[in-house]
This record gives sequence, structure tokens and C-alpha cells, in this order.
Amino acid sequence: MKHLTVLLALAFFSVAVVAQSLPSGHPAVPAKMEGKAAPDAQLPQKAKVLSTVEAKPYTYIEVTQNKKTLWLAANAIPLKKGDVIRYDNGMEMTNFHSKTLNRTFPSVLFVNSVVVTKEKE
Repeated sequence: MKHLTVLLALAFFSVAVVAQSLPSGHPAVPAKMEGKAAPDAQLPQKAKVLSTVEAKPYTYIEVTQNKKTLWLAANAIPLKKGDVIRYDNGMEMTNFHSKTLNRTFPSVLFVNSVVVTKEKE
């Protein structure tokens, strides 16, 4: 029983720390997804990585999907050009200004989970 209490306390502390680290204007990350990678089958979107920009604790990911280019923002993840990824539907923010990058994105999709897949584009 002591172990369960300790685990619950650690889980609560982890959620509180992550919630405090979000920048102003960033959509909330649901607690059920924090720190967990969803199985590929639960990630409906697929795209190919064109480039990435690190802005700790986030990675901004430029991808191509259905011949369109778009930007994603996710918790920091190591990616490289050419990786095929899966991700959730996320939440779009228009004219999003990143203070860290001093850059405004016309549109950026904030996603909770990104995984590299071995699927073809």
C-alpha cells in the first residue's frame, strides 16, 4: 500500500511540473497523455518530417502531409529529415508567436503525442 501511495504522489507531482512549464498561450496537455507515447493505431495522422526546430522543452516540426506543408509543436522529441511520424489530431493555433524562437507561425498544430514509424509515407 505504501508503494501505491508513493506512486500516486509522484504521478501528481509530475503532472504539476509539466503543467507549470507550458508557455503562455500554449494549449493544455491532457494528463492522460503526458509522458506516454500512444500506440500507432491511436495516432490517426501520418506525415513526413521536412525539418525541426528545437525550442526546449518543445520541438517544432515541419511536415508534409497530402502534398501540404504544415507545422506541428510537440514535447521535445529527436527527429530527423525524412522520418515518417504518426501524431494525434491536436489543436490548431493561428498566428502563434513563440517567444523562445521570436517567430510567429501562421498556423501550428499542438499535438500531444508524436512517434516515429517504420511505415512508408
